[in-house]
Amino acid sequence: MADNDEPTPQEWREILASFDYPEEVKNAPRRSRGRAKREYREEARRQTKEWVREQRRRDPIRPAGAAIIIALILALGLGARWLWPGLLGGDHAEGSRVTATASPTGDDKPPSSPSSSSTGPSASSAPAADLRDPKRVAEEAVRLYLTRNPPEDGTHKAAVRRAAPYMAPPLVENLTEHQDPAWDRLVSRGGVSTVSAVKVEAAGTDLPADTPLRVWRKVTATVNVKGYTDYQETPVLQLELMLSGDEWRVSRILGL
Repeated sequence: MADNDEPTPQEWREILASFDYPEEVKNAPRRSRGRAKREYREEARRQTKEWVREQRRRDPIRPAGAAIIIALILALGLGARWLWPGLLGGDHAEGSRVTATASPTGDDKPPSSPSSSSTGPSASSAPAADLRDPKRVAEEAVRLYLTRNPPEDGTHKAAVRRAAPYMAPPLVENLTEHQDPAWDRLVSRGGVSTVSAVKVEAAGTDLPADTPLRVWRKVTATVNVKGYTDYQETPVLQLELMLSGDEWRVSRILGL
């Protein structure tokens, strides 16, 4: 691949040959089908190049690795799901945004979105969140948020939705609206993460002391990643938990 990240004509021909067009393109009228395919390929090429450039900026990888990532995205059909919404018009794109942000309701029951059910228990079978113990709340919030499967989740918002029952609505909204560097790093390495252990203990003296309505907890997670290479991480987070009624929820996270 050239120094400016532009694939050669032969490489583009091989990539374009593997395109799996969405049903909207396949079922387009014959006269406009060719134009629809061309527009889809051009948009896919532009957004894929932007995605690779962003990943290199955050966590540089070799050109060969970028080519593998592109091929995997196209082969799995994720390219159609990530890239096609921009071509379907404002109504479809707005619907996607509503789905991603409608879950921060603060209810005790986990949201019932398709992304959430793809990697965890369904909303109908998942037990209600136990919010009476701040230690338990901190443990579950971190475990659910750091358990990630990019091929099934699509974006980091799926992990936010899974952890939402243990978080205050403003925190859910904040995490949903901002990109997570750890998610981008996981995607660039082709990884799927699971949490094997979570340790919760009192926070250090550099944070405010506990009160009846607010506590700080230090949470250390053991995260196992399987991807291009398998590795383990132990992120340490500082969580603020607030009491409302008889329910504790995470209101702030330091260290993400």
